[in-house]
Amino acid sequence: MTTIDDPLDTPLPPAKITNDLAIGDLWAALSAGWKDFAAMPQYGIAIGGAYVITGLVLGYLAFVMGQTSVLIPAIAGFPLIAPFIAVGLYEASRRREEGEPLSWASVLGALKGKGDEQILSMGVIVFVAFAFWMIVAHSVSAIFMAEAGPGAESLAFLTTGMGIAMLVVGGGIGAVMAFAFYSMTVISLPMLVDKPVSFATAIIASFKTVQSNLAVMLVWAIIIAVLLFLAMIPAFLGLIVILPLLGHATWHLYRRALG
Repeated sequence: MTTIDDPLDTPLPPAKITNDLAIGDLWAALSAGWKDFAAMPQYGIAIGGAYVITGLVLGYLAFVMGQTSVLIPAIAGFPLIAPFIAVGLYEASRRREEGEPLSWASVLGALKGKGDEQILSMGVIVFVAFAFWMIVAHSVSAIFMAEAGPGAESLAFLTTGMGIAMLVVGGGIGAVMAFAFYSMTVISLPMLVDKPVSFATAIIASFKTVQSNLAVMLVWAIIIAVLLFLAMIPAFLGLIVILPLLGHATWHLYRRALG
């Protein structure tokens, strides 16, 4: 009896993943990403703007509800969902690269992937990761606040010795979690936009790319973290430009990494 292979179960050939990424490839990706943004700014500004508005609304609700203790971990973890938000930007870059027509329907329709719900499955993983980060961050803050006693709920607590220790510990844990999450999504989400593979295959390819080009991909992670941090300082407004820049650039880095 013959069987028909499911294309979603077909693993990516290892030879497709390059192991010779260089720092120059990162600057080339940023340059190409900026050209994409400049050529079709309406998509990047709209997607980045929606991301900013969502962050501001959630921050405002947390503040007025007196949940100031969740503001810092929420702000720190908010970039975790950025790779999923950037799916439409990957599709815009792909279409511009291939010379295909661009429209809001095609850009937003990228969330459907190849009609197989693989990107939506990745979306679930992304939001579960964000929720897990919030749980971990809340647990860390609860431990330190319990030690500090009354007054630990105020923002002034962050300037105390205990508050600074909480930020250091929480930041260290967050950095490890963020890099693991970055390793999982940096290649997988662009791949799911580009190819009819399963999210498991895409995640494996993403981890292999980071492992095979660890130094360069670590530098790329640092560039992303620094740019996002700087963009978030002026009330998140810098993300209107930085998010689409990084989204388009990530597409071009993905294309370089997988030849």
